[in-house]
Amino acid sequence: MREAALCQRSPSPHTGLFIGGRREPAGAAPSRVTQGPGRSGGLAAGPVRGSIFPGTRPGPGPAPGSGKPLKEAQGEVLYSASFLEWFAEEARRVYGDIIPASGKDRRILVLKQPVGVAAVITPWNFPSAMITRKVGAALAAGCTVVVKPAEDTPLSALALGELANQAGIPAGVYNVVPCSRQQAPAVGEVLCTDPSVAKISFTGSTATGKILLKLAAGTVKRVSMELGGHAPFIVFDSANVDRAVAGALVSKYRNTGQTCVCANRFLVQKGIHDKFVEKFAKAIERELHVGNGFDAKTTQGPLINEKAVEKVERHISDAVSQGASIVTGGKRHSLGKNFFEPTLLSNVTTKMLCTQEETFGPLAPVIKFETEEEAVAIANAANVGLAGYFYSEDPAQIWRVAEQLEVGMVGVNEGIISSAESPFGGVKESGLGREGSKYGIDEYLEIKYICFGGL
Repeated sequence: MREAALCQRSPSPHTGLFIGGRREPAGAAPSRVTQGPGRSGGLAAGPVRGSIFPGTRPGPGPAPGSGKPLKEAQGEVLYSASFLEWFAEEARRVYGDIIPASGKDRRILVLKQPVGVAAVITPWNFPSAMITRKVGAALAAGCTVVVKPAEDTPLSALALGELANQAGIPAGVYNVVPCSRQQAPAVGEVLCTDPSVAKISFTGSTATGKILLKLAAGTVKRVSMELGGHAPFIVFDSANVDRAVAGALVSKYRNTGQTCVCANRFLVQKGIHDKFVEKFAKAIERELHVGNGFDAKTTQGPLINEKAVEKVERHISDAVSQGASIVTGGKRHSLGKNFFEPTLLSNVTTKMLCTQEETFGPLAPVIKFETEEEAVAIANAANVGLAGYFYSEDPAQIWRVAEQLEVGMVGVNEGIISSAESPFGGVKESGLGREGSKYGIDEYLEIKYICFGGL
């Protein structure tokens, strides 16, 4: 196979040269009294958007190594740019406060100031958008950043650095530390323990997040953790079946099922179950096409590696051995390597691995349920709670279920819920803090209380 690109890794896992001196780079604001570099983030959105069109210089997508089809990768680039644009505008609205004092001779002010150097550790599945969602907020707050991209997809981070230079973002504001898989633990440890780093923002597995939390505790850093998901997708008897099928298709199979918010457990009420499964299977066979990512009709690329394929196979094998039925798919695609057929299982129970673990692949297991209470109980049984989806046309049921689901984000009659203006994050072991929206900027700000006396 021809090598797509070469990326020079850091010569040493010790990143002090990147971290040191990043507190006050040229042009960066020392506080939120001025607007900081947020405006430059907005200027960077133009080059990012332009990078996907023919005749322009290479941009942050598509990323060699991620396996994402070209059309989907171009969509990610536009999604990436939306964070830079939104945060650049929202930077103007990072307000402090004036609090009425209990004493007549006092005045109370509240300022918001940048936390300092932020270390950003990103995953391979959205190698551009996961950076801009974090970095855009950090720039809006007035912070500088050190980005450690995933070892499988470092080129997007480097391309974004080139585009940042084109946009006029000052040197030292956006820094990248690419590393090998062997170096990654050491680099992560340095970022989490170096006292010059004030903030850690990580997207990845719950297991790795717990390790980073322990390391960051030594210097009591601010942390944001967007960790694993196991999203329930509930279809009630009152749902519009066609709309539910369309939502299920995009929620489950986007990026070949390799998204932290993708539907992982389908709970379908008894009265509508058979109709949903039949229509879902037909939609999978009609709409999803596995193939070369540069082919216009391709919607499903390969999984990230052999280990990911083996996990999908293990979940299917376990389910079938316990009585599940393969409705469509179920095996590696004829293209071989890491390509896998989009798969739908029925007769699934909560005792099967695919309902207890996040698959992170193109597998949709369907569980039949009878009552609303049963569905909510199954959905909330997981130790994680990132996203959840449900379809219903009953207004009272919509409110009840939306409030009862133990997740950070709920899609009601909607399969794609992420956007720049929306708070992204989970509860339980799915993480801490929020990204995107005005709440995402708050993650990079400290609150300072000032008391004027003797007035």
